[in-house]
Amino acid sequence: MFEIIPSIYIINGKCIRLKRGDFTTEKVISHNPLEIAQKFENSGLERLHLVDLDGARRGEPKNYHILNIIAGYTNLKIDYTGGLYTDGDVIKVFENGAKTITASTAAVKSPEKFAQWLMSYGREKINMAADTDPKDYKIKIAGWQKNTNIDLFDQVQYFYDRGLKYLKCSDITRDGVLEGPNLSLYEEMVKRFPDLHVVASGGVRNIADLRRLRDLGLRGAVIGSAFYEGKIKLEDLKEFVITV
Repeated sequence: MFEIIPSIYIINGKCIRLKRGDFTTEKVISHNPLEIAQKFENSGLERLHLVDLDGARRGEPKNYHILNIIAGYTNLKIDYTGGLYTDGDVIKVFENGAKTITASTAAVKSPEKFAQWLMSYGREKINMAADTDPKDYKIKIAGWQKNTNIDLFDQVQYFYDRGLKYLKCSDITRDGVLEGPNLSLYEEMVKRFPDLHVVASGGVRNIADLRRLRDLGLRGAVIGSAFYEGKIKLEDLKEFVITV
């Protein structure tokens, strides 16, 4: 199964867009994230990637109320990310309606803790993000504002060996600029980790890009700018939506 996962990025309660994770490029899409989430649900999509950019920058989740509202007024399976470092953060996010969480910085700064999350909360609920710039393939953290010396594939291998099942992988140079996904990156990821459920994020321009990612063997793709700029219509996604 290949799943389309729409994203909503939140700053100060507003739905926004960024280019390549640069906060100076912020563009407000909507002051009503719930309304956008409901459009996704009404189109048959089942999952939502909710990105707390305030939390990513400040080191702790800040938009519980947005999560709570969307969870309360839709049946979307919400994957929450941004500022998740402690067990208290994770528990509170789940209490406010998230079905899964995605963490990147915690996996870098506290690898033993993140590995423990995989065991204690279950690998179906804990996703890892591995975001990189292909010029060096080093992991970027804290909303992509901080560099590390950790190799992308080494990081994935470490947690793959410890039970990781779900990975969101981003080429940050493609994010929000509609230049196409980094197909070679995802092809290599699938080749190295055949049992990993890899979701691509960044660069998707159109339905053709989604088909290419599906044909590579990925399990899903996050969409954002292509939808918000009208390059992808929700009705265009019917071939990817599983109906029962």
